[in-house]
Amino acid sequence: MSVEERLAGLGLRLPGPPTPVGNYLPAVQVGRLVFTSGQTARLDGVRRYVGTIGREVTPEDGYLSARDSALNCLACVKLVAGSLDRVARVVKMVGFVNAVPEFDGQAAVVDGASDLLHRLFGEAGHHVRSVAGVNALPSNVSAEIEIVVELAA
Repeated sequence: MSVEERLAGLGLRLPGPPTPVGNYLPAVQVGRLVFTSGQTARLDGVRRYVGTIGREVTPEDGYLSARDSALNCLACVKLVAGSLDRVARVVKMVGFVNAVPEFDGQAAVVDGASDLLHRLFGEAGHHVRSVAGVNALPSNVSAEIEIVVELAA
């Protein structure tokens, strides 16, 4: 079963690759590694889960925001690699969570992205990661995710 078929089995679909909102590339390949720029839950041009977790956005919606941000990361990987089936391993993830200062559930929010990658790639979807809480993100989104994947030889 292809990665996109597994995605459909979860009731999700890969969005079109996001258009950069600045002077950068959505993803770049170096050797067998693909690095994505930070992506948000803007799917097909529509911003989702806008606001600060603990104020306008619930932690549960923050989890979905991280998941949808990972979908955009995967769309960027596909743009460079041609197919998600070329992904041999998800290597690293970095997650940023826009939250009120007293919120300490950043790791659980970013699990939205980590859980999706594990469901799609199995053990090859387990990765190292860093998570940070921040007081603002571009366009006031609630989460931003970037990933590094290794492509099969």
